[in-house]
Amino acid sequence: MKPIEISTVQEKLDSFLHQEVYIHLETTNGAYASHLNEKAYNVGAYARNIKVQFSQAKIVGDKQVHRVGLKLDMGWIYAEGLTHWEMLEDGKLLMAGHDREGRLMVALQISETPFNY
Repeated sequence: MKPIEISTVQEKLDSFLHQEVYIHLETTNGAYASHLNEKAYNVGAYARNIKVQFSQAKIVGDKQVHRVGLKLDMGWIYAEGLTHWEMLEDGKLLMAGHDREGRLMVALQISETPFNY
């Protein structure tokens, strides 16, 4: 994966507008970072192969940390803390956020086909 370039990732996000796509959204400070503070509450969210259609996609942020919002008919999907991205040969857009030590903290992935389990 490479560091996010806003204009390039925005172009990739726009390529999915107004079509049914599959979303993978994951946040965590649990399994990847549970050793940081044993007394802290572990939190996370995981959604895979959620079929959506979004009419607007927006990426904002500074040079290191970014937020992506996808506007649905009845609301929004947000992923905050994204730092890296990659476009796979099969058309899947992968975005991830890593902490300073390189641990995964958030992932947002978009695909025209379902993700493997």
